[in-house]
Amino acid sequence: MSKALIAGINQVAADKGLDREVIFEAIEAALISAYKRNYGSIANVTSEVDRVSGEMRVFAEREVVEEAISERTEITLEDVHKLYPTAKLGDVVSVQTEPGDFGRIAAQTAKQVILQRIREAERDTVYENFAHRVGEIINAQVRSNDNLSGAVSVMLNEKHESLLMREEQIPGERLRRGDYIRVYIVDVHKSTRGPVIKLSRTHRNLLRRLMEQEIPEVRDGVVEIKGISREPGARSKAAVMATVPGVDPVGSCVGMRGMRIQNIVNELAGEKIDVVEWSTDLPTYISNALSPAKVNSVLLDDSGSIKTAIVVVPDRQLSLAIGKEGQNARLAAKLTGWRIDIKS
Repeated sequence: MSKALIAGINQVAADKGLDREVIFEAIEAALISAYKRNYGSIANVTSEVDRVSGEMRVFAEREVVEEAISERTEITLEDVHKLYPTAKLGDVVSVQTEPGDFGRIAAQTAKQVILQRIREAERDTVYENFAHRVGEIINAQVRSNDNLSGAVSVMLNEKHESLLMREEQIPGERLRRGDYIRVYIVDVHKSTRGPVIKLSRTHRNLLRRLMEQEIPEVRDGVVEIKGISREPGARSKAAVMATVPGVDPVGSCVGMRGMRIQNIVNELAGEKIDVVEWSTDLPTYISNALSPAKVNSVLLDDSGSIKTAIVVVPDRQLSLAIGKEGQNARLAAKLTGWRIDIKS
């Protein structure tokens, strides 16, 4: 039994990626639980599992008395001196105890507690593996789709699975079993049902992280992303600036023949991406944000509670500046933080 126990612990530790000590502590807690449940002990009980031999021992506190009425809570002075020669009447000592049928009962009751502790340890492992990765993107593989809720189950690695909820999926994107996607880790927190890893394909920082991965100048800090506005699956705008003189920030992001930005477009299910140059000069920045439309002039009005930019464009550029259902103007407003009124 002892050798089998150690072998089992080693196997579980290897398979589940758990610390052996966590499993030993789970078994010790299980032994205490089993003893108290079956023998109704009101005394303090401790347990010990030998880390090498696998031998299991349970200890219960007993009071030293002249004549023991309850063997589970009391011990005679004569008996205690065999263990603690200096003990005296009234002392409380810890004595190894094992009723005749305890081995069988412990095996039955401890199993459930051990499994529960292992599940808890696995949950802690999941939390520890992903809590520090909030704000990062991670590769995932689609495992299954829930047609009722619209949630998609994805594998984050060989052992860990999570859900990509419908509201965090790119509208119109059809994810199929086996597809590889990149997801943004929004949050990781503990719940009564285990750790919850909130994933997103709609978060604007997904675009930021993709640009850092795909564009060396962004990753190295030569080009800085100053702002992002996004309507997932439709269109996004990213404002960038060069931190090194002579670098073209927009060209660096777009790449030769648009290859760099196209890789990101493909990852985001065809979402169009406008990369514009950020500027400390607000009229220039707002003009750039309305790209690809051409702007004649920008008048800023910050006298009211809402900062407003009155933008004048050529007649033939009006519909382009506003965009389909106001999308271009809306994204430019989100990017710059100004309300934009477009006139021709």
